[in-house]
Amino acid sequence: MKKKCFFLIFIFFIIPLIFNSISFADDISDDEIIDVNAELISNSSNKQYNQKIPEINSRACVVIDRNTNTILYGKNENTKRKMASTTKILTATIIIENCNLNETIEISKKAASTGGSRLGLKSGDKITINDLLYGLMLRSGNDAAVALAEYAGGNVETFAGLMNKKASELGLKNSHFETPHGLDSEQHYTTAYELALLSNYALKNKTFSQIVGTKTYTISINGFSKTISNTNELLGNLNGVYGVKTGFTNGANRCLVTACKRENIDIICVVLGADTKKNRTQDSINLINYIFDNFESINIEEIINKEFEKWKKNNTNSFIINKGITQNLTLSLTNSNETNIPIRKDQKEKINIYIECQTTFDAPININKKVGTINTFIDDKPFLKNDIYTSSQINKKNTFIYFLYFIKNFTQIIQDNL
Repeated sequence: MKKKCFFLIFIFFIIPLIFNSISFADDISDDEIIDVNAELISNSSNKQYNQKIPEINSRACVVIDRNTNTILYGKNENTKRKMASTTKILTATIIIENCNLNETIEISKKAASTGGSRLGLKSGDKITINDLLYGLMLRSGNDAAVALAEYAGGNVETFAGLMNKKASELGLKNSHFETPHGLDSEQHYTTAYELALLSNYALKNKTFSQIVGTKTYTISINGFSKTISNTNELLGNLNGVYGVKTGFTNGANRCLVTACKRENIDIICVVLGADTKKNRTQDSINLINYIFDNFESINIEEIINKEFEKWKKNNTNSFIINKGITQNLTLSLTNSNETNIPIRKDQKEKINIYIECQTTFDAPININKKVGTINTFIDDKPFLKNDIYTSSQINKKNTFIYFLYFIKNFTQIIQDNL
């Protein structure tokens, strides 16, 4: 009787406690079935101007413009948080940049025994680095993450050092990495904004972009084919989405990094700490649609150049060049990397450009000498700064020039008195 009672207690109480204590690193489980097309995307962007900011369940989120890294919307975007399997964005980046993707390796016992979401690798399995990358980013295999870390760094700890070195190179000051997969660890964290910056960097690599934009892929383990699907529920379902990564642990909750492009606006949306998969998906869709409904792309460089040409037309004749051979000084602007930028539609009339430039010069004047700045403000907030520099050379008058000037004027005086 006692054994029977203990067995029942174990079944109904102990096992659930054990199960609930496990930290997964992604969304392989079907704990929440979501019909993304029917339920969530029915309210997709209709390009109508709607300033209302959506209610966000996620603890932190951010949307950045890929072209400028400008924050278009943020909530606790600089708060340090666990990020689960979105960690694998950095893992994949390091592997792609430093390893031979065609090499075949043998899976270690440690990699094969890694818990959480798995590719299903066993000790002794043989697989290419390329297929491990697809298993890492599509299936979110923690076993694949450890195998890749051991291959590139010798062990997980050394690879974590490579991750932190790369993060430092990218200027991610509020991020720290301890694992290649993202299972919960106290010193493993980032921020929504820095995760967006990391994702933006990673997506500039064609191999990475191709992998995270793949819906299904067939890998080979020991010569046997296995087809895997991407855990990103928005890929292939929401207009413009082309990556990048999902994540889940008990400590991080639901996480999702999404890259989306429509016409001239290209964004990265990050949500961290959503309560459920449905909340994560809905938050991402709402944020993406908010941006595309309320922002439009403008050519800021064209606007600045137009104002600069107007200023030159009104001021060039006022230039004073002391001791210069000529007064015809030409000015140019530094090239700006920001050409097309997304701006909220209600801020189009709030673009202000202030030009500060000297008008008195002492010859000689060399080419590419900085003589002023153009400051662009949007809604009274500094946005962009361009330098004004000289694009012509003006030499100083020498003795010979003064002599010619004297002869010319002397001749004119004689003629006037004849």
